[in-house]
Amino acid sequence: MSKNKVVIVGTGFVGMSYAYALLNQGTVEELVLVDINKEKAEGEAMDLNHGLAFAPRKMTITAGDYEECRDAGLVVITAGVNQKPGETRIDLLNRNAKIIQSVTKNIMASGFDGIILVASNPVDILAYVAWKESGLPSSKVLGSGTSLDTARLRYEISKYIQIDARNIHAYILGEHGDSEFVCWSKAYVGTKPMLDVIESMKEINFEDLDLIYHKVRDAAHEIIKRKNATYYGIGMALVRITLAIFDNENSILPVSVYNDGVYDIDKDLYIGLPAVINREGVHHVVNLKLSEDENKKLKNSANILKQILNQMNI
Repeated sequence: MSKNKVVIVGTGFVGMSYAYALLNQGTVEELVLVDINKEKAEGEAMDLNHGLAFAPRKMTITAGDYEECRDAGLVVITAGVNQKPGETRIDLLNRNAKIIQSVTKNIMASGFDGIILVASNPVDILAYVAWKESGLPSSKVLGSGTSLDTARLRYEISKYIQIDARNIHAYILGEHGDSEFVCWSKAYVGTKPMLDVIESMKEINFEDLDLIYHKVRDAAHEIIKRKNATYYGIGMALVRITLAIFDNENSILPVSVYNDGVYDIDKDLYIGLPAVINREGVHHVVNLKLSEDENKKLKNSANILKQILNQMNI
């Protein structure tokens, strides 16, 4: 990674929300947009370039092809297709898996040796598919995982207790989906355990915790019901992960990673866990001492993902 170059594969709502956030935060030196619809990628690059006069730093923004991946430090995959009428979830998964396999194959054919970040859904499954197809070490392939869910959690908690979300330290773990769960035993406000906060503040009580969890879990459904898709939040989450990589931060982020035996769940899958992220990708997965109930929820989430993988043609 001689320079901070990102290639985005897929210029839909998620890909372009990420690109727009990168431009506004001045995160990278070079940004390349790749899409099966080349004219769409060209138009998006033109539009972004017209904002450079107002950006915090100079950037090079172009539309390109997979050859541009060769010297990129990071390739972010946001490509995928939506469900057809009458199509089963597994059929959709198989179609998207084939897309991710094709995309990853093209990325690797360029001579790419950087980090792959998958944002396409279902992200845990498709991050696993990308890792298998790439042949890269698992440390260099990750998914956005529960990073957005965790940001939603921090926001919801902050609304209750009137403390800045940046001072809320809590994680959503497991599948980026309905089986995800809050790790309440390791939730903190500043340096104070969340459970102590509940006992000392009138704004929140134990009954609120379940309500907060359901608001976070169902957030995407509620947004989609109102505006058909979610993309701004995940765009910002992808920038946060990008910064951790390029700035070599060693930051702990809840992302979709290969378990590799750190937790007592099936080893051969990707799932949302706290991991230290730096210039090499996933430095290591953080082994939290979960409560008995949280361990059960993590195993349940892992079992659901494994069952899905076993049903797919990969």
